[in-house]
Amino acid sequence: MGEVIVITSGKGGVGKTTTTANLGTGFALLGKKVVLVDTDIGLRNLDVVMGLENRIVYDLVDVTDGNCRLKQALIRDKRYETLYLLPAAQTRDKNAVSPDQMKQLCQELAEEFDYVIIDCPAGIEQGFKNAIAGADQAIIVTTPEVSAVRDADRIIGLLESEGKCHPKLVVNRIRPLMVKKGDMMNIDDIIEILAVDLLGIIPEDEFIVVSTNRGEPAVTNPASLAGMAYKNIVRRLLGENVPLMILEVHEGFFERLKKLFGV
Repeated sequence: MGEVIVITSGKGGVGKTTTTANLGTGFALLGKKVVLVDTDIGLRNLDVVMGLENRIVYDLVDVTDGNCRLKQALIRDKRYETLYLLPAAQTRDKNAVSPDQMKQLCQELAEEFDYVIIDCPAGIEQGFKNAIAGADQAIIVTTPEVSAVRDADRIIGLLESEGKCHPKLVVNRIRPLMVKKGDMMNIDDIIEILAVDLLGIIPEDEFIVVSTNRGEPAVTNPASLAGMAYKNIVRRLLGENVPLMILEVHEGFFERLKKLFGV
């Protein structure tokens, strides 16, 4: 049986879908058979981030409603033989699927795939309950902002109340210079507040915007710092001991002048 991992957060816009796409592609690059499941019914985005939006015929709700077989709804990524996508429905709402249906779907997928990675919608409503229902493991994504960390704390509490204990944390969009200046929360502060294990940190990287628009996850670009960080997370999930990336602070000209003159 494969492992079912849900990627979740409290606040929207922190990078869940990007994280789902990059971890899934990262596993596929290492030869693992992976399916990405978009559970954001009504607002699907994962297909666009993966560059597969033009190949959708059936979706998750078609499967649970019995309109098609599961294999008919799965889209194989032509670039990576072992990577598949199960898209969300765009014209239905989150009540179109129940947690019991999601559990059954996850069990069925886990029999065929090494990893089932679920992209969870933001918030704590029905979509969240559906997304976590069949998951073996949860990964919380947050950014170093007080509001995002507070919402992540709420999600951790809800996960634990549903028996999904020991979620792991990914801190996205870290800007080392802002952390050094004290203008951004640092990793230690975030871990102290959330009290969960840190799985990885992702530096702010302009290539993420480019890769999202192109439908090519950053993990496929060896020059992308964020892509490298996602690769490291994949290796940690596979059990390797990979140290956290050391993010160098590149000071500007005026910062160096200030330091030189002791300002």
